[in-house]
Amino acid sequence: MSAHEANKKEDYYFSQLPPAAVYDALKTQPEGLSEPEVLLRRKVYGFNELPDALQKSWYRIFLKQFKSLMVLVLVLAALLSYVTHQYVDVYIILIVILIDAIIGFVQEWKAEGALASLRKMLSPTAKVMRSGILKQINSIELVPGDLLVVEEGDTISADARLVEARSLRLNESSLTGESLPENKIAAALPAGASMADQTNIIHKGTFVIGGYGKAIVISIGMNTELGKVAKSLQSIIPEKSHFQKKVDTLASQMGLASLVAAILFFAIGYVTLELPFHELLLIAVAAMVSIIPEGLPSIIVIVLAIGAKRMTAKKAIVREFTTTETLGAVTTIITDKTGTLTENALTARILYLVDEEDIHISGEGWSPLGDFKQGQQTIDFQESKSPLLQAISIAAEAINASVRYKEETKSYELIGDPTEGALCVLAQKSGWVRNTFKRLDDLPFDSTNKFRATLIDKEGQRELFVIGAPEKILMHTTQVLSSKGVFALSEAQRETIQQKISAFTALSMRVIALAYRVCPEQESIEKEDVKELIFTGLVGMLDPPREEVKGAVQECKKAGIRIIMATGDHASTAVAIARLVGIVEEKDDAKPVVLTEDQLLVLNESEFDRAIETVHVFARLSPQTKLKIASRLQALGHLIAMTGDGVNDAPAIKKADVGIAMGIMGTDVARDAAKLVLADDNFATIVHAIEEGRIVFNNARQASFYLITTNLAEITTLIAAISLGLPMPLTAIQILWLNLVTDGIGDMAIATERGQPGVMDEPPLKREERLLSKSIIPFLVINVLLMSVLSLAAYHYYLPVSLETGRSAVFIIMSFTQLFNMYNMRSLKKSVFEIGFFSNRFVSLAMITSVITTVAILEVEIFHPYFGFATIPLVDFIVMIGLSSSVFWISEVYKYVIKSKY
Repeated sequence: MSAHEANKKEDYYFSQLPPAAVYDALKTQPEGLSEPEVLLRRKVYGFNELPDALQKSWYRIFLKQFKSLMVLVLVLAALLSYVTHQYVDVYIILIVILIDAIIGFVQEWKAEGALASLRKMLSPTAKVMRSGILKQINSIELVPGDLLVVEEGDTISADARLVEARSLRLNESSLTGESLPENKIAAALPAGASMADQTNIIHKGTFVIGGYGKAIVISIGMNTELGKVAKSLQSIIPEKSHFQKKVDTLASQMGLASLVAAILFFAIGYVTLELPFHELLLIAVAAMVSIIPEGLPSIIVIVLAIGAKRMTAKKAIVREFTTTETLGAVTTIITDKTGTLTENALTARILYLVDEEDIHISGEGWSPLGDFKQGQQTIDFQESKSPLLQAISIAAEAINASVRYKEETKSYELIGDPTEGALCVLAQKSGWVRNTFKRLDDLPFDSTNKFRATLIDKEGQRELFVIGAPEKILMHTTQVLSSKGVFALSEAQRETIQQKISAFTALSMRVIALAYRVCPEQESIEKEDVKELIFTGLVGMLDPPREEVKGAVQECKKAGIRIIMATGDHASTAVAIARLVGIVEEKDDAKPVVLTEDQLLVLNESEFDRAIETVHVFARLSPQTKLKIASRLQALGHLIAMTGDGVNDAPAIKKADVGIAMGIMGTDVARDAAKLVLADDNFATIVHAIEEGRIVFNNARQASFYLITTNLAEITTLIAAISLGLPMPLTAIQILWLNLVTDGIGDMAIATERGQPGVMDEPPLKREERLLSKSIIPFLVINVLLMSVLSLAAYHYYLPVSLETGRSAVFIIMSFTQLFNMYNMRSLKKSVFEIGFFSNRFVSLAMITSVITTVAILEVEIFHPYFGFATIPLVDFIVMIGLSSSVFWISEVYKYVIKSKY
């Protein structure tokens, strides 16, 4: 069999072969491949990398900005303007489209750059034998047949078959969701072993937490298990985002409104105006274009850009531009457990000593800060008793793991096995200094024996320190250590210890026993030396929830957002964490609290749907079932966010309306599938992002409403004027100024609103909620009618003076009603006095700027020939401003009435 043919075999084929046969199958040897052979194999297999989907090409990102129905409507408007010789409109519309695309492109390109930097920072290396020489190379240079050397702390860079393993343990949580380490062996396995049971195969994306091994690479790149998941993601066709659908709906509404207005304008003009058919048609088309707010796409993009910038400042990198708003409508968050809700760091919580009250240990993760409390009393280790000191010394000296402070991340980092890490931190919290005693020999952890032992010289006395699984330690125990001394282990004490183990296990804790024996003459140790032990204590440890998660969960519940835990971990562990963070509460005990994949798969479709809508915790899930849960919830009308960090999360992350990946602990596959990446791996950041998403939607709605109000008021005034047989009350250049300058300054100010208190006290927006919904129609009608009636009244009053004076009056009314309306649009529900009249300095600045520019073009005569204005007396000007303010006061009354009613 050639190496190429062997590489096409599945993992289970290699798992059945003895180590010597693996060398033969892949045409390699214990000295590794030669460099010429590596080059030949690279020509066949390529590099060990996944497609660089994270770094999208710049032109694809740029072209994506034009995939919008709103852009199509504007392009059609530009074509109509060209046909009617409105060339200024053509140029302005095309410039607006280009500016929108540039803003969107810059934002998404920055996000891709941030992820590329993150990926580069996390780029792994591999140790490999080449021609008998151990080399450290970039992991992308690996080829099938390479002989990997792996040891504690290494990240696995390809799928490989172990040919040598010494106490080797791997963390495979990124693939399986299981937080506890997996013991690995080199021996051949029987046929039929599943991926999870292939204990002689190590997979790309996992990492070594203890021991040593050699393995022959069997799969690289897309042929690895991690690559297969990445490949499966390509079959998930991305849909238009929630917000893109809303903008398309708005574009359809505006397109329909402009068509209706043009037909109405033409019909009325045909009856009332004595104009040739061709000229009337051109005016109707111009009116059709004028109702479309050219600045609307720009302001929507600006709102999204501001939201994305704020999210980035809060450690949330937005990869999909419209995700900023979609977050605000999320109704359900499906979250992984390990590394997402929890620290992914086992922490010692309880220490049990014989005949003593339990000692509770505070602190989180790998940080060495924490206290020991027995009852209400904090333990002073300078006055502590012998059993406690002995337990601490065993925890500190019988391990190989260490914890160090990493300056780059300002956090503590584990090197080694998580269980040993928990014991290391336990000792550090007590103030114990590692290596206080001289280490003479060490017996590594073995998956069969389930214990490890260390022979130490304790101030001239030699002792064997042992830690391991309680049932194994008790099998070799004959005595116990208590505050009264060392005594034979009685059956009553054995029963008490067993009950304590059961109690800790019921709390989903991992339980480790501590023991020792005195061995004065011993120089080295074998597993047979682990006997006649003196039982010292039990340590209960838990992978704790992140400190901020419980508050974030409560915030989500208050906001009407349901949280589901979907994990590959054990059911009892999942429920324990769910209770600690508040996902499961006492009121949930009346129904099933947790369901496993096996329980879900026997349900019919209606039962499955009912389960996923009522149960909050799902355990032992495969990626396929996670994906099915996400898909069915979407089909049932939920708008979901899926969070996670592992390869097993990626399919559901991509399928979700908002896929959220962890930036630090997350795999490349998970980050590639996501629309939002958390740079700090902080679940609480999601709550901030959701809050910002709701603000973005409100700002987009308010800014859109602000623009559309002016355009509808303009077309209503035009139609009403020609219906009365009056000349056009505004010229094309005057309408253009109102749409792009007066409105443009105001809507950008509205886009900067930071939101008002209580935005997270409201339920999520309905999935079908539109930017222009029925609820705001009364508000729209009031403002449009008021602006139109005031404009027509002013036009009728000043038209006898001159056409220019009449148009100037209409322009003043339109400008200032819209400026006062800017304050209304800061909130559609709350009074501007409630949120603070001057709380948004950009609105105040926009008001001042717009007033100055409006007065200038109306009163400075040099502008009159260009705009067709005439000078208005100062007193009249002030009166019209006062009349225009009625838009503000009437809207305030409307908000008060609505608030009182509901």
